[in-house]
Amino acid sequence: MSGSRAGGSTSEARSRLLGTATKIFYAEGIHSVGVDRIIAEAQVTRATLYRHFKGKEELVLAYLDQADRGIRAQVTAALASGGSAADRVRAVGRAITEGIRSPGFRGCAFLNAVAEYPDPAHPIHQAVLAHRQWFLDTVTELLAQTGHGPADAAGRHFVMLRDGAMAAGCLFDPKLISETFLQGVEALLQARTASALDRFSGSGFSGS
Repeated sequence: MSGSRAGGSTSEARSRLLGTATKIFYAEGIHSVGVDRIIAEAQVTRATLYRHFKGKEELVLAYLDQADRGIRAQVTAALASGGSAADRVRAVGRAITEGIRSPGFRGCAFLNAVAEYPDPAHPIHQAVLAHRQWFLDTVTELLAQTGHGPADAAGRHFVMLRDGAMAAGCLFDPKLISETFLQGVEALLQARTASALDRFSGSGFSGS
């Protein structure tokens, strides 16, 4: 039993550290926050911090990994909502707007982080790129199911709409930004449908 309690205490300390770092990193930025403040607010010792994380960089990577897991879970839930492929695209869009309209929204954690780590070779920059590649691949694959032909351009367009909404959502009225973003998603879907119909009608098929 004592081993279990020790393990629970260790896990609790790590969770407290990561939770504290996540809150501060997201609200105030990464470079402006030192480990001393995280240690103080998490109410742990410096030794405890370094028992769980080799240093601040590893703590930042854990913060981004947690953000990545959260977004993946949101997208998975949206994709499991059922309906047509277009309805699932809309569900992903709505999940994004729920974040934009949530209290304390400060933009995209990944875009915020990469702005502070511009070196493409840096592990934190690489973590951001990996997350974004997954998101791009996911929405591109989903959009491909809404019409015929490649959906690469549509996928990139969706990500750009999302990036713009995430940046504007903490500067302007989040409700208006969310509505504008969803209108953009709908326009993308309509363009996919229209292009599929154009190809169909251009094939020479006649119902008469």
